[in-house]
Amino acid sequence: MKILIVDDNHNVSETIADYLELEGMTIDCAYHGEAALNLVKENHYDVIIMDIMMPKLDGISTVQKLRQEQLCGTPILFLTAKDTLDDKIAAFHAGGDDYLMKPFAMQELSLRVHALANRGPRQDIGTLKFADIQLDARTDQVTRMGQMIKLSRIQTKILKLLIKRAPATVSRNEVIDNVWGDEPPGSDALRSHIYGLRTALDKGFDESRLETIHGQGYRLKA
Repeated sequence: MKILIVDDNHNVSETIADYLELEGMTIDCAYHGEAALNLVKENHYDVIIMDIMMPKLDGISTVQKLRQEQLCGTPILFLTAKDTLDDKIAAFHAGGDDYLMKPFAMQELSLRVHALANRGPRQDIGTLKFADIQLDARTDQVTRMGQMIKLSRIQTKILKLLIKRAPATVSRNEVIDNVWGDEPPGSDALRSHIYGLRTALDKGFDESRLETIHGQGYRLKA
């Protein structure tokens, strides 16, 4: 079993590493979030132990990037001194799977690590859902009620943004910035892509999912 410990306190990391190595685990350590992201790109881990308060990139932001950008499904245990309900909510919303507060018993930490490893990688990472629409961010495959929907690359990028923000309204300018960046399209291009996306999503269905809010932007509605 291979474990990544992410904690800026070297003493804490080394103490945990020594204990888990005695149980036969292989350990890597990172002392801030940016290092953790790089290690996860290059290695497979069975469990990640993550502190929250760290320099360069905190634990919550690191886990969000692991889940949303690197599509990492490795189980993540938050190990932190932060003990409020809001802290726990933020950790689980970011993509954490377990939460253990410092100080802690090494035996309990070991039990939780084994439980997460036995559960295996998460299968929901990289799947964006809203209402009856599902988008696999790894393959860009889109379905509505299980029915395959074929979209262009631009339409898929727009849909990803709308699902992530749903049911909130996304402004026209935000869509353009997200999809085209510094090279905005002609004035009618976005309107054309929105029309094509709406047509593809609604074909064969009575209820439209994509709504244009005049003067505000676009949104998906349940």
